[in-house]
Amino acid sequence: MSPYDSEPADRLVTAAADGEDQAVEAALRPKLLDEFIGQERVREQLSLVLQAARRRGSAPDHVLLSGPPGLGKTTLSMIIAAELGAPIRITSGPAIQHAGDLAAILSSLAEGEVLFLDEIHRMSRPAEEMLYMAMEDFRVDVIVGKGPGATAIPLELPPFTLVGATTRAGLLPPPLRDRFGFTGHMEFYAPAELQRVVHRSAALLDVEIDPAGAAEIAGRSRGTPRIANRLLRRVRDYAQVRHDGVVTAEIAGRALEVYEVDARGLDRLDRAVLGALLKLFGGGPVGLSTLAVAVGEEAETVEEVAEPFLVREGLLARTPRGRIATAAAWQHLGLVPPDRPGRGAVPAQPELFAPDGPRSAED
Repeated sequence: MSPYDSEPADRLVTAAADGEDQAVEAALRPKLLDEFIGQERVREQLSLVLQAARRRGSAPDHVLLSGPPGLGKTTLSMIIAAELGAPIRITSGPAIQHAGDLAAILSSLAEGEVLFLDEIHRMSRPAEEMLYMAMEDFRVDVIVGKGPGATAIPLELPPFTLVGATTRAGLLPPPLRDRFGFTGHMEFYAPAELQRVVHRSAALLDVEIDPAGAAEIAGRSRGTPRIANRLLRRVRDYAQVRHDGVVTAEIAGRALEVYEVDARGLDRLDRAVLGALLKLFGGGPVGLSTLAVAVGEEAETVEEVAEPFLVREGLLARTPRGRIATAAAWQHLGLVPPDRPGRGAVPAQPELFAPDGPRSAED
């Protein structure tokens, strides 16, 4: 199960894609590697892999793309196929529950075709074991019959390129991970890169936007292009209904206030977690289950949906004693931390090895 399966469906800043996102992204996706914004290191490495394969006239090594959702793994898989001039077959790990499902897909591939397997870490174990041989030897063994009379029939496969995408690379078994010739890790985008993404998407959506407006949207997008495109569409709606349709910094700020996305990209759930931690528990430490009850959400939702971004932003810390708020959290919500040791911060440790030796209680 993906952590985003437990995410509230109405969250504007979720990195998961819904039906509307998928439809819009199809029109906004770049078609070639040179058009892809951000991920410079992965782009350069992938460009070398693809150019070398074209010069050899053979299928490139299998590619594994890892990283949080919304950063462009699916887009890169389509670009790989376009750069190779090959067709692409798209499926996902959860859709392959039996080895026979995978055998049916592999046996129908054409030579040089790209197979994109999203959420590859969620594939069933029997299908994984079949994929080992298919990736390495371009062959699968189809079992015919049952019991002592079962027979394995080898089925030769044409050379193909597997592009696997995963949000949790650590869950992939080592034998599968080792069979990928190239592994690219997708990083969160810098605000300047997201600003370029917003400008490009605004041009494709025929939205008039100034640099300050694009910067305002980019700053609230959590380093994720998918969220940036979603916020752009909501800001566009606000600008067209309540103003003249031009997106400025002021208009973008007002629009995102309506949708409860603040200047750092926090939404209602994020602020509820921080607010409960600060106002009810003095900044912590507090246990996860207690914090979840105070917010009115499941513990899994708080831990896997809200906390990762709050930790990455330096607003919350996970400690053995529980969750604690940082000084930045108090500042962001405009609250004053209580003047009590051990509340909202890790207490200072005593100097056990001071130059003059350990100090006594009288000191």
